[in-house]
Amino acid sequence: MTELQSRQESADSTKMLTALVRLRGALQEVRLPLELPTAEAQRQARGEMVDQLEDYVIPRLMTIDAPLLTVVGGSTGAGKSTLVNSLVGTRVTQPGVLRPTTRSPVLVHNPDDAQWFGQDRLLPELERVTRSTNDPDALQLVPSESVPAGLAILDAPDIDSVEERNRTLAAQLLAAADLWLFVTSAARYADQVPWEFLRKAAERSAAVAIVLDRTPPEAVETVSTHLARMLASRGLKDSPLFTVIEGGVTEEGLLPPESVADIRAWLESLAADADARSAVVRQTLEGAIRTLARRTHSVADAATEQVDAVRRLREDVNRSYDQAVAAVSEASADGTLLRGEVLARWQEFVGTGELLKSLETRVGWLRDRVVNAVKGKPQQAERVTVAVESGLETLILEHAEAAAERTEASWQSTAAGQLLLQQGGEDLGRASRDFRRRAERAVRDWQSDVLEMVRTEGADKRSTARFLAFGVNGLSVALMVVVFAHTAGVTGAEAGIAGGSAVLGQKLLEAVFGDQAVRSLAERARRDLEVKVTDLLDSERRRYVDVLDALEISPEVPEKLRSSSRRVDDLRFAASKAGVPDATPEGAEAADAAPDA
Repeated sequence: MTELQSRQESADSTKMLTALVRLRGALQEVRLPLELPTAEAQRQARGEMVDQLEDYVIPRLMTIDAPLLTVVGGSTGAGKSTLVNSLVGTRVTQPGVLRPTTRSPVLVHNPDDAQWFGQDRLLPELERVTRSTNDPDALQLVPSESVPAGLAILDAPDIDSVEERNRTLAAQLLAAADLWLFVTSAARYADQVPWEFLRKAAERSAAVAIVLDRTPPEAVETVSTHLARMLASRGLKDSPLFTVIEGGVTEEGLLPPESVADIRAWLESLAADADARSAVVRQTLEGAIRTLARRTHSVADAATEQVDAVRRLREDVNRSYDQAVAAVSEASADGTLLRGEVLARWQEFVGTGELLKSLETRVGWLRDRVVNAVKGKPQQAERVTVAVESGLETLILEHAEAAAERTEASWQSTAAGQLLLQQGGEDLGRASRDFRRRAERAVRDWQSDVLEMVRTEGADKRSTARFLAFGVNGLSVALMVVVFAHTAGVTGAEAGIAGGSAVLGQKLLEAVFGDQAVRSLAERARRDLEVKVTDLLDSERRRYVDVLDALEISPEVPEKLRSSSRRVDDLRFAASKAGVPDATPEGAEAADAAPDA
């Protein structure tokens, strides 16, 4: 390789490393909290992909010249630990009768290669220890002169262990391997679990060698032939297949040297040949990168489903509470409130009788006649205020309850919504416990604001007979009545009463302030009421919105993930076009089309 080619390859490697780090970051940002059909599978896929990037792909790309890591994995009782000890020539990992046997991974390496296996490199989350341990969060490092430089052998827990932590760790270790040395036995080579792992290896073009262990001499030909056919049919026809005859072990628990001679010779030849070793590393590394980029799109699709589900749930919330705000706004402006107690107290205040009857047919009466007819006393104005307060509170509470019920019903119609309601920590299907108290305060604040508007508007009229006749309270309730019939929306028999009441209130106000001032006052009071009602109902809306916001599902994440994946693929494609050797074996593109593991 020329110096120019070396620099180009180094630059390409740096770009790929940067792209993979960004891909890892994008995967870590993915949140899949909602229980959607694809969520559980893609949560697991996302975790596996982040682990593989951190445990193998990124560290390996940074240390491409590190020793070839051969992970010995397989089923319970296949004889993995005995095989590792026999390959090394001494007991470095403890086999046993009780299952599960191997609880903590053991990595055997040449003493000259110790620097490659520090905490910052391979499997960084596993603590490094030099003693025998059963801690699954520790990696026992064993230096041995019998392991050639450039090669490391790792004994992994059983892939079908009865303990979930062991199974998880075994899968994690195999995903971090440059070379899988997969151990099975004549009795268990057709089991489903091993073949599931081998299928994953084939899909990502991992370098794999198979050891058919503990095979009776009379069954060697039959079993090995059948196993070879199974390997070929599953995309692993080029994987070396070694057979270990069932037999006795030495006092140290080792197989006879001749039983593992072929395996040891093959591993030593890889260690001695830098090009062959590099080809295995690149084959597995490039296959892992290709598969990661492909699988990313499924995770991105799942993230998009989460974004869409949150959007729909949020739309349900907004639809319900927007409807409540509109309903309160309409009911507080169309004359609906000018009924019952409010109407009775208002009529007492203005002295209904002939005045109201006349107003129903002769709205154009002179203001002075209206003024002279008012009989109200201060305490009667206060009764109108109390009735208005009660009517408004009831109206707001009624629509807050209805909005909560509608939203809950919408969320209950989906599995994701049901789980969120269960996790909400309160009865979201009802208005908040303190909502009535807050509604009371808001209505009183609005009435105080109306009172202050009238007081401010009449600052230069306080000494006039008309102002004094009605008082600030009387003019305030008149303004409220005008606001409540702002759209004159009532129909039928109540139209005359509500309309007459509003006209009467407006005439009283006009007698003091004039036409334009009354219109301005009414509009300000109406807007103020709408703001307070909106704030109240938005605080109720917030209970649902906070549940959605707590999920931390960002709509930008899916595209960020896809963009990161495309960048990795672009760099792979550019490297292949530039003539950089691709160690991916034939058939890898077909593996791309295989379903996700």
